[in-house]
Amino acid sequence: MGLTKSERRNRIRRRIRKVSFGTAERPRLSVFRSNKEIYAQVIDDTTGKTLVAASSRDKDLSKAKGTKSEIATAVGKALAEKAIKAGVETVAFDRGGYQYHGRVKSLAEGAREGGLKF
Repeated sequence: MGLTKSERRNRIRRRIRKVSFGTAERPRLSVFRSNKEIYAQVIDDTTGKTLVAASSRDKDLSKAKGTKSEIATAVGKALAEKAIKAGVETVAFDRGGYQYHGRVKSLAEGAREGGLKF
């Protein structure tokens, strides 16, 4: 019998995390996607601290109307704004085992539009 969806995603996630590591100069932009919401955070793995976080549940974004992909783009832009205020310009993108497609791609494009480089 094959792997379940979540087991497969976790296997891919572990494979990605072997390579992707966030430093103070270039932290990791981690994405988590649930059925309804999307969450993103910029993490410095050397200290284990989350520098900046944004999600579709934030007060200013929770009232936003549109498709899930449009909301993901808005989350990416909001995250980029917060990151630039915190002094972060370049990040390493960690898709968290999800395909770079749909909402994950929209969030990444929104972050790029907001001024992050990766």
